[in-house]
Amino acid sequence: MAQQNASLDNKTSFGFQTISEGEKQGKVDGVFHSVAKKYDVMNDVMSGGLHRIWKDALVSALNPPKKGAAFHHLDVAGGTGDIAFRLAEKSNKHVNSRVFDINASMLEVGKERAAQKGFNHIEFIEGNAEELPFEGSAFDVYTIAFGIRNVPDIQKALEEAFHTLKRGGRFMCLEFSQADIAGFDKLYDFYSFNIIPFMGQVITGDKDSYQYLVESIRKFPNPARFEGMIARAGFENVSHRVYTGGAVCLHQGWKL
Repeated sequence: MAQQNASLDNKTSFGFQTISEGEKQGKVDGVFHSVAKKYDVMNDVMSGGLHRIWKDALVSALNPPKKGAAFHHLDVAGGTGDIAFRLAEKSNKHVNSRVFDINASMLEVGKERAAQKGFNHIEFIEGNAEELPFEGSAFDVYTIAFGIRNVPDIQKALEEAFHTLKRGGRFMCLEFSQADIAGFDKLYDFYSFNIIPFMGQVITGDKDSYQYLVESIRKFPNPARFEGMIARAGFENVSHRVYTGGAVCLHQGWKL
């Protein structure tokens, strides 16, 4: 019991709030239950459609096989299916994808979209990124797009990613970062803190959830620090590529 209480006393961030680590998952779940039905619409509106280009860039960098040996893909925090659908299209359905998310509402949206697109081979699984229910060395690639900053214990999630990948497997993470071009950084901050929460209120009826999402980007480790975390989890050849003036990074590492 004392060990459990100590875990709950560990501090983490929920946007700009400091909370106990044990509180964060419930708060994050509340955010995504609230916005699930409008999540994809808001992604288009908030990014001006750029999120599609960033996700396409991830898939192009992966260059999934269209034939040959079975290729196993795990997409964590991938509830609505965007990355899995792109890989299905790019590989002519050769990639065997499992979409894994802790939020049931997001997964329901993903299942509905998969049925509409005819992607019946994609499996949707509910669970925690910090405790993956898969055997070690099960997947060829682990992807997570705009989700890792919402995990309470990011280091533990990275270690789980390493464990579940095969030797030669690849970790790929798309995540927001902080703009690093003079002038653009101020515009980015103004848009983030003044426009996005307002759009969240208009489109989803939930301003607070989008205020949290904006704040969570500012609390996420910078690219150099996050690279260090990926390396500490065991990955090698760790690198990142920046997009849109540093607003988004594609982080990669290999299990060698």
